[in-house]
Amino acid sequence: MKNIKDYNLEELKKELMQVEEKAFRAEQIFKWLYEEKVETFNEMTNLSLELREKLNKQYTMCNFNILKKQESKDGTIKYLFDVLDKNAIETVLMRYHHGNTICVSSQIGCKMGCKFCASTGIQFIRNLTSGEIVEQILKVEQDTKEKISNVVFMGIGEPLDNYDNVVNAIRIINNPKGLNIGARHISVSTSGLVPKIYQLAEENIQCTLSISLHATSNEKRSSMMPINDVYPIEKLLQACKDYIAKTNRRVSFEYALAKDNNDNLQDAKELVKLLKGMICHVNLIPINKIENGNYTKSSNENIMKFRDYLNEHGIVATIRRELGSDIDAACRTIKKKKLIKQM
Repeated sequence: MKNIKDYNLEELKKELMQVEEKAFRAEQIFKWLYEEKVETFNEMTNLSLELREKLNKQYTMCNFNILKKQESKDGTIKYLFDVLDKNAIETVLMRYHHGNTICVSSQIGCKMGCKFCASTGIQFIRNLTSGEIVEQILKVEQDTKEKISNVVFMGIGEPLDNYDNVVNAIRIINNPKGLNIGARHISVSTSGLVPKIYQLAEENIQCTLSISLHATSNEKRSSMMPINDVYPIEKLLQACKDYIAKTNRRVSFEYALAKDNNDNLQDAKELVKLLKGMICHVNLIPINKIENGNYTKSSNENIMKFRDYLNEHGIVATIRRELGSDIDAACRTIKKKKLIKQM
């Protein structure tokens, strides 16, 4: 059966009209799903019994099961969700003074093979659908009874490798009749799929584009991120400049600092040269050691020196606050899991 949460509002209107229902019913269904957060069609009491029966026969609501929930001493919560096909994904809720941020996954597994990420080496299974992406937010809001104010596509998978489903999910998340989260509170991270960056620029979605850069030379970046062999730094940065020109939106660059690898003053100088003149922000990430990984966290002294050098030379840089490290929920440590259970 089709997942009702896979449809954005306009698609759902068309879908209902094809089964001889009025288009306005789609807005009623959206309200039940995203404001009331119901888990069954039978709870949609302002719909006719006939329509509810029709929905029950033709659609599912794809309600994830919470398999495991871990809470950090800093308030961060990591969820392990059963995605209902013998696979599981991790989703992280991070609490800040400015609101709650959720880190969502976009795929079960990942094809990119970045050497510092916990998803590396885990078999890619499939893309998540739009509804499965949205369901992560719904389930966390249902569980915590708290509103999510910011969404980052930085969990398992490469969001732009699941382009259509991610963009459609953003439209549902952003819709005032959907989850009503502002586009500027939604960030999409990519390892650097250049053609998809150009495609995203044409969508007229005011979300934030985050680029996983992590190195200043092709040799070093390719050793960390194989995608650089396909789309080297020069092509990636040109795509970013064109994205800025098209959208007038600042691009965020993620730079994970690894000890004795990309965290010295020369790297900082090269980064300034690469980004000079761009409307951008650099998010410095203290790298997290992963199982079988070769990279270790840079010293706090080096991290602060790196940040200070960038700021002193006109590149706005901040250090990402480390949240959830005691439950393996920090950046680049969440991963896809295979369920081991009787079905």
